[in-house]
Amino acid sequence: MVGRTSETRLVLDTNTLISRMLAPRGIVARAVDKALATGVLLASEETLTELADVLARPKFDRYVSREVRQQFLALLSGVVRVIPITHRIEVCRDPKDDMMLHVALNGEAQWLITGDQDLLAPASGFWASHGLHILSPADFLGWS
Repeated sequence: MVGRTSETRLVLDTNTLISRMLAPRGIVARAVDKALATGVLLASEETLTELADVLARPKFDRYVSREVRQQFLALLSGVVRVIPITHRIEVCRDPKDDMMLHVALNGEAQWLITGDQDLLAPASGFWASHGLHILSPADFLGWS
């Protein structure tokens, strides 16, 4: 990528963020906390909207109150840097997963943390071509 930044930039997919909220002491939570301590979290309007839509689903009512979910979203919105998406690609089997790659590539992220196999599958190619590490939360925790 042209114009690489020295600042560490990370993208956390929607499932990773939801897992952080639902299991605050688990492996995914530790990976999210490490990401927060490591650098700047990136998102787009599209990924924040997806997160808000997922958090609004009634299936989460029995685990976490709507109020807590709204607070989680508000806190996250206060710490992420929203990246405008000017370049799009089509790589994943599920086109909705591409939006995470859009954020990472447009924001010049070094890390994309995900448990989604559709995003993990092309990981080595993205490291070679874009300097983007695509890792599971557990693998990210093991990275120094």
